[in-house]
Amino acid sequence: MRFTHESLTQRVCFVPGEAPAAVRDEVRRLGATRVMVIAAAAEADLARQVTVDVPVVLHHNEAVMHVPAETAERARAAATAHRVDALVTVGGGSTTGLAKAIALTSGIPIVAVPTTYAGSEATSVWGLTEGARKMTGVDARVLPRSIVYDATVTLSLPVAMSVASGLNALAHCVDSMWAPRTDPVDQALAGEGIRALTAGLPSVVADPAGLEGREQMLYGAYLSAVAFSSAGSGLHHKICHVLGGTYDLPHAQTHAVVLPYVLAFNTPAAPEAERRIADAFGTASAIEGLQRLRQTVGAPSALRHHGFNEADIDAAANAILDVVPASNPRLVTAHRVRRLLRAAWEGADPLTMDDRPRKAWTQQSVVPPDPAIRDGHAGP
Repeated sequence: MRFTHESLTQRVCFVPGEAPAAVRDEVRRLGATRVMVIAAAAEADLARQVTVDVPVVLHHNEAVMHVPAETAERARAAATAHRVDALVTVGGGSTTGLAKAIALTSGIPIVAVPTTYAGSEATSVWGLTEGARKMTGVDARVLPRSIVYDATVTLSLPVAMSVASGLNALAHCVDSMWAPRTDPVDQALAGEGIRALTAGLPSVVADPAGLEGREQMLYGAYLSAVAFSSAGSGLHHKICHVLGGTYDLPHAQTHAVVLPYVLAFNTPAAPEAERRIADAFGTASAIEGLQRLRQTVGAPSALRHHGFNEADIDAAANAILDVVPASNPRLVTAHRVRRLLRAAWEGADPLTMDDRPRKAWTQQSVVPPDPAIRDGHAGP
C-alpha cells in the first residue's frame, strides 16, 4: 500500500439547535470584530437569527448560482469597503462559494453554517463563472476555518431540494472512488458517506420535520466533501461543471440527474470501486443501490426537465472532452459522451446507454464486465 494523503485543518461543530451560540464562539476564536454575513435573499432572516450575537458590519444577500465573476467582484469590493475581518455564510453551495471568492483574493477567514448538503463548506475548492465558462481551482485560503452544523437550520429546505442536494453529496462520494488523487482514506470516507446519505435521505422524505434524518444527511455531506476535496474532480464533476457553467443548469439537480449515468459508465472498468459502492448501499451492485435510493426518494430524472436542450448535446460533449481526467477508469470518447448526455437528457435507463446489451437494474443483477476492457480502458 503506497499513497500520500493530506488532511485539511478545520474545526467541525455539530450543535443541534445551538447555531447562534456556536457561531458567536467561532467568531470569537478568530478574534474578529467586523463580520460580513453572506446569505441568499431567501435566507436573510435566518442569517440574522444565526448571527444575532456576532459583531456584524454588513449583511450581503447577493448569492448567485455558479458564482458569476461580476458578483464576486461586487462582494469583494463590499468586504474591502467595510474593512471586514471575518465572513459568516448561512446557506448552500452558492453562498459558501461567494465567500470563497472573497477569501481567494483577501485571505479573510470563513465560518460556514450550511443549510443544504452541498458540502462546499468542507473543501478547499473554489469556482467562478465568467461568460459561459466555469473555472475551478484549489486554494487553502478558501477552506472555511470552522463549520457549524445545526440540523434545525435545514428544516426550511423543501423535500425536493433536499433530495437533489443529498444526491449531489452522494455524487461527491461516488466520484471520490476513482478521482485523480483518490486514495484508501478518501474511499473509506466516501463509503461511510454513502451509508449515511442512504440512511438519511429516505428519512428526510418520510419525515421532513424530523431532525435525525437531517443530521445523518449533514454527517454524510461532510464526509463526502472531505473525500472529494482530497480526491479531486472525477468525470462526473467535470461533466456537471460544463453543464452548469455553460448552460446555467441548476447545480444540485444536474448532479442528481447525471450521477447514475456516470456510475453505469465507469463501473465496468472499476470493479473494486463498484464493489465498495455496492457494499455501502448494501446491494448486489452499485447501480442497483443508487437506483433503488433514487426511486425511493423521487429523484430528478432528466436534464430536459431542468433547462438543457437536446440541440446542445454535441457542443456540450466536445467541451467535456477537453476536461476529462486522464485517470478516469474507462476511456471517454466523443461518441460515448454524446450517448451519456442523450440518455441523461431523456431520463433513460442508465444501463441502456451503451452499445452492448445489459440487464436493467431492476433485475438485481451485477453489471456484467465489458469484454472490450483491456488494462482498465474499454476499446474504441
